[in-house]
Amino acid sequence: MTYQEKKSIVSLISAVVIFGTYCLYMYPRHPEGGLESLETFRYWGSFVLILTLLSIVAHIIISILFNILFRMTTGEKEPTFADELDKLIDLKANRNSFFVFILGFLLAMGSLVIFQPSQFMFMILIISGFISDVTGSVTKLYHYRKGV
Repeated sequence: MTYQEKKSIVSLISAVVIFGTYCLYMYPRHPEGGLESLETFRYWGSFVLILTLLSIVAHIIISILFNILFRMTTGEKEPTFADELDKLIDLKANRNSFFVFILGFLLAMGSLVIFQPSQFMFMILIISGFISDVTGSVTKLYHYRKGV
């Protein structure tokens, strides 16, 4: 298994663990008030903001730890360059990831058009962000395994 495949697997697992852990942590803190209360909007705003920041920091730390463990176990260094294949795979993964997120964004806005509660919009946005992260990692893994 190549470095890129291992990194994609670690990224996929870390995205699932980070999202799942954070959702389990935040679920009991959901406000009991009305659906459109100020406290509900504060909850969802903090949910998105903290999840974004936590995810970025955790991915950086996990990437550093992965590189350290990879070097210790294999004795190899991280590749210092990206060839055309790596760039093409990154572009395809980004395209698929952005497509999933934009689709989720449009669904979230559509939920407001059909008079769904604003909580539903926030849930769709959060889930589409998670699925887009997973889609990017799975796309990279698939293309490194099967080719472009």
